[in-house]
Amino acid sequence: MTEPPATGSPPRGAPEGGPAPAIERVRAALAARNLSAEIVECSASTRTAADAARAVGTSVAQIVKSLVFLADGRPILVLASGANRVDVRKVARLTGAAHVQKATADATREATGFSIGGVPPLGHAAPLPVYLDEALLAHPVVYAAAGTPYAVFAVAPSDLVRATAGTVGDIAEEPPGDAARR
Repeated sequence: MTEPPATGSPPRGAPEGGPAPAIERVRAALAARNLSAEIVECSASTRTAADAARAVGTSVAQIVKSLVFLADGRPILVLASGANRVDVRKVARLTGAAHVQKATADATREATGFSIGGVPPLGHAAPLPVYLDEALLAHPVVYAAAGTPYAVFAVAPSDLVRATAGTVGDIAEEPPGDAARR
């Protein structure tokens, strides 16, 4: 496992001499759940899964995408492997919802208190039901956003499931061609 590089200066959005308030909210949420994860602030953007994988020095599959969806109009959080696209039909089955759609940037910020690109798996403005991509459990460590598009933390997937009280399931779209072979 490669440790993400830290920067020598405050990350973008951070007050001079300290971390951004969003990072502090994530740090408090981690501590409240007895997770001893170090938040690392990167000089390079971690906004996308590919950006985060490059910044951390790991595979895209080990990056946790924290995505807000609306299930029958109610916000839910989907934690997906960076290598996967989310299949809304599978999420609907998992949640028992009749209709699931991706939330807008505004709805994401309203539901979580964080902007897209920095949405962490915990520490939201209000608790959200959480659904995790079973593919994340194939790795000993995964990396999740820590409140800004320049901060991440490493965590064991089993700890992430426990800390979020999430439901694990198959939420990934089938690769092209796989559905035809079934």
